[in-house]
Amino acid sequence: MSTVSAPPAQSRRVLQLVRGQPTSDGAGVKLNRVIGQRALDMLDPFLMLDEFRSDQAGDYLAGFPNHPHRGFETVTYMLAGRMRHGDNQGNSGLLTAGSVQWMTAGRGIVHSEMPEQEDGLMWGFQLWVNLPASQKMTAPRYQDIAPERIPEVHTDEGALVRVIAGRFGTTEGPVNAAATAPLYLDVTVPAGARLALPVPDGHNGFVYVFEGAAAVGPADAAQPVQRGELAVLGRGTDVEVAAGTSPARLILVAGKPLGEPVAKYGPFVMNTQDEIVAAVRDFQSGRF
Repeated sequence: MSTVSAPPAQSRRVLQLVRGQPTSDGAGVKLNRVIGQRALDMLDPFLMLDEFRSDQAGDYLAGFPNHPHRGFETVTYMLAGRMRHGDNQGNSGLLTAGSVQWMTAGRGIVHSEMPEQEDGLMWGFQLWVNLPASQKMTAPRYQDIAPERIPEVHTDEGALVRVIAGRFGTTEGPVNAAATAPLYLDVTVPAGARLALPVPDGHNGFVYVFEGAAAVGPADAAQPVQRGELAVLGRGTDVEVAAGTSPARLILVAGKPLGEPVAKYGPFVMNTQDEIVAAVRDFQSGRF
């Protein structure tokens, strides 16, 4: 009797390196915009990636007062600090170090994200994930995930992997986001270690290094990626990451591309300009 073996893993190579650009948003919060800038407008289904990091209260204290969203999801991952969120539907919650909020704006919501601290380090990421046309007008919802709900895996190479969304080995993250089947891992690689991280075949993906530096890609074609740089990944079933003489920490994010037209206007992301006009009209009329 013959058996069919699984095809060998194909390691993803780095297609493009992008460095975040300093900007400000909200009421003047200083941040680095990595996706959503001239060098990388979007990476379907990802519309924006910001890293905010400062221990100067003046850089973040004004926060993000009430603002609308429609047509996509926002993902906030806190590394340090405390952020309070609230919305026009009476929802409220506190994001603390290690926690995640996956908010589906859907047909429309008005919310705020304000620091609940007056000093100290505020550090984290916000990622915008597009929704398919069939789900853009879905009911808004939140997934507030406390740090202790995010599983951690210690690998044979000595790496630590926090599984926020998707699957790593037999461990599944707590986020439910079927529209784009996302993978979101926070990976700490010890000095001198190399490991392969599985990525769903067909997903678009990237690695963003936020501590130290890493070599990304197969050993014979590895690309050095410094702190504050994003590596857009080619096709394949895994990505190899390695640390040099110092540890590295990075996020690996991947999602199923939607392949749909994208119409963007500030906090509204739809498929056509007519839908953008309708979103602005609905917001101005108080229908969010």
